[in-house]
Amino acid sequence: MLKIKYFIVSLFALGVVSAQTGSVEAIVDSTTVLLGSQLNYTLQVKTDSIAEVVFPETFSFAPFEILDISPIDTIIEQSHYLYMRKFALIQFDSGNYYLPQQQVLVNGFSKLTDPIAIRVNPVIVDTLKQNLYAIKPLQEVSKNYDKLITQLLLGLLIGLVLVGILYGYLFQKRRKEERLKALPPFDKAIEQLEELATASPALQEEFKDYYSRLTDVIRRYLEEDAKIDALESTSDQLLLKLEALRELGTLNLEKETLKSLRTVLQNADLVKFAKSLPEVRHADADRKAIKAIVIETKEVLPEPTEEELRQQAEYQEMLAKKARKRQFIRLSLGVVLLLLMGLLSSMAIYGYYPVRDTLLGYPTKKLENTQWIKSQYGTPPIELETPKVLIRIPSESKTFTQFREGSYDSSFYIDLSFDFPKEAPQQTTDSLANPVQANAEKAQALVNSIISNFEAAGAVNILIKQEAVTAPSGVPLSKIYGTLDYPKKGSKTRVRCNFSAHLITFEEGTIILTMMYEKEDRYGTKIEQRIINSLSLIESL
Repeated sequence: MLKIKYFIVSLFALGVVSAQTGSVEAIVDSTTVLLGSQLNYTLQVKTDSIAEVVFPETFSFAPFEILDISPIDTIIEQSHYLYMRKFALIQFDSGNYYLPQQQVLVNGFSKLTDPIAIRVNPVIVDTLKQNLYAIKPLQEVSKNYDKLITQLLLGLLIGLVLVGILYGYLFQKRRKEERLKALPPFDKAIEQLEELATASPALQEEFKDYYSRLTDVIRRYLEEDAKIDALESTSDQLLLKLEALRELGTLNLEKETLKSLRTVLQNADLVKFAKSLPEVRHADADRKAIKAIVIETKEVLPEPTEEELRQQAEYQEMLAKKARKRQFIRLSLGVVLLLLMGLLSSMAIYGYYPVRDTLLGYPTKKLENTQWIKSQYGTPPIELETPKVLIRIPSESKTFTQFREGSYDSSFYIDLSFDFPKEAPQQTTDSLANPVQANAEKAQALVNSIISNFEAAGAVNILIKQEAVTAPSGVPLSKIYGTLDYPKKGSKTRVRCNFSAHLITFEEGTIILTMMYEKEDRYGTKIEQRIINSLSLIESL
């Protein structure tokens, strides 16, 4: 009995030991981070395959903030399982901190990580090397409506196309009606009967429409050519009028003709009012009968008098004038519509502003599209491609040479100056100094000189930046650029402008390429970049 109890106790003890197996570890990628930099924290649990691992639903790493939490990742190794969960942390205050302990349940038993010391270092800014400038006012940023305008133009273009198609259909229909109206009654009747010959009615509604058109042809012809009130008469009334005219000798139609007309009118009434469904061959026979009646009526009608002929001629002339007027109006509308569609299509393809500016002659758009000129300037010679040749500015100084196109008030200002106070032989590209390694005082003096020139011209709110760049030709440049407000002529307020000064520095002096244009100018940046792309230093032979 004692052995059994001992065995049970041993099993219980083993179960407890098994339940407690497993280790929890916290790992960071670095214990020292910069302020505002991300810290990666990994919570790792190592246990056997049958253990139950429960991570908490919420985590706290105060004073650190949690940027991201990854899902639980499980790695199966030889004799155990590895459960991992990764955290992205951040801290915006420098100092020494501790990442708190994290709790994980393994088979219901609590496991805690060790706290980790973290040093958050501040970002060092050398204010001695950075020039301080006055705080500039906020600048308003205009909204960009290019995408909206393009969408509206596309919608308008599609609408115009649909309207054009509908108008073309209605125009053709109206034109046909007007042409028929201008024809003599006999010719009009014959043409309408020929159109009916191509019809192939099958349904009752189609036969109804067929006979309505057929009887309308004969009624209109009798009304217009024979001067009989036929359109407002019933079939019987019309036949009675024709019989009376025959007896009076006014309209000598054959009895068989009137009998044939009666048959057609009766067939038409049966189809229209009794919903009769005749055969196609009978319908075509009725059409031929009506055609024969029209021809016979034309033959028996008396010849028109001179007065009637004159009235007909005047009427036809009036119709012709109206037709010509309508044709002119339609042609004008068509031309306007085509021009409008062409304009909208161009705007949809090339953009609203390029097309608009091309049509209105936007100054910098003209410069962009003009024939550019490639020329050499100064010593050492610089090759530039510009919209216009730069003009040499007279100077009494033998060490300073200046070339210019336009002024600060121009749509695009270009200035190229050569300042070589030391006399020295002509330099080559090998003698170029690296702008990054140029003398700081000299560079600052150049910056101050550029700012002074702008301020002397009346510019205010000058924001300036500086960086080292390299032209596509390989020439190293020190670029000074920014924005300013300049009182341009014709403007009541100062205009916000972009400016840039590209410096090529030698031991003996400096070449400065300065450009300025309005900030809202859509083509200024393109022109500026094209000029810089063309810049090259001509090597001495």
